[in-house]
Amino acid sequence: MNNINSAYIKGISVAIFTMGLSCPSSVFAQNCNVNTITITTPSSDFQIENTGVATHTRTGLMWMRCSLGQTWDGKTCVGLANNYTWQQALQLQHDFSFAGYNDWRVPNKNELASILENNCERPAINLEVFPSTPSAYYWSSTPFAALTNLAWSVHFNNSFVYYELKSGQVHVRLVRGG
Repeated sequence: MNNINSAYIKGISVAIFTMGLSCPSSVFAQNCNVNTITITTPSSDFQIENTGVATHTRTGLMWMRCSLGQTWDGKTCVGLANNYTWQQALQLQHDFSFAGYNDWRVPNKNELASILENNCERPAINLEVFPSTPSAYYWSSTPFAALTNLAWSVHFNNSFVYYELKSGQVHVRLVRGG
């Protein structure tokens, strides 16, 4: 499994036939198409620290490598990512401390979309930089202007930027800077 998390998989996808049984998304391997689509978030665009953070040199943003609920063990993210409502996510950022910093926040939708790997799906993120990322929705701090009960999210299954009910349960990855 480390090979999946440490490098892009070239054009490999896993097909599982379950004969009517459902399978969790974690049984599918990340699928990347490096032969026809340019990599949008190469590892070389990040300054990776052993404290569990990565700075995106193109944007200057420092990201937590793990989703909230996961733990950085010095090499990878372990455990399961937690789900939060939008309001809970915004409250979590207050007084949150990690890797010696206490100014973490929920990213806006454009910041969050900047770490999408449009070349990959399941998940649509660079797994070398952001290991063990679930193929799921992540909250942004950006409310949906037309309807007050919605906020923008980014889906790391297939690179969709979409809106969700603020009461929905969604993953969170924090950022600092900007």
